[in-house]
Amino acid sequence: MEWLSQRCPPLPAAQGCPRPGRGTLLLVLTLSLLMYPVLRSLALQLHSAVTGSYISGTHSIAFINCLNEQIAKDIARAIMDKKLAANVNILPKSLALYFWKGELEESTEILLLVKTRTSKIGELSNYVRSIHPFEIPEIISLPIDQGNPLYLKWIEESVPRD
Repeated sequence: MEWLSQRCPPLPAAQGCPRPGRGTLLLVLTLSLLMYPVLRSLALQLHSAVTGSYISGTHSIAFINCLNEQIAKDIARAIMDKKLAANVNILPKSLALYFWKGELEESTEILLLVKTRTSKIGELSNYVRSIHPFEIPEIISLPIDQGNPLYLKWIEESVPRD
């Protein structure tokens, strides 16, 4: 009981030991909510390591449109040189219709399919924007939900961690 008297200084009998304030409870709740994504991610990684299973969304495919084949090759090579992807496919011309500055435009474009770690998408996007000739390049990514486990492992091995 001596430890209690050290934590709760003597108060009139009616008051007892003070309870944590609302601020303290709010702080604990806020920290718990902020830590949840980190703790969940660590738990999933541990589960994946132990079971050998794939964590959905660990890898992504980014779509990047280019004006012509030479620009597409240059951007693809630059992405690979920086080790921002395991693989880049250059798909042939496609017709694109879009609004630009209030006008309907039509052009042919080359599509890059970039396979990488989801954690690299931000860096990939920033880098492509810095070298792409378009004022607003199309860079869209989708997480990979499932796939050939050996291929997904190859992506993992080919793209360095952050």
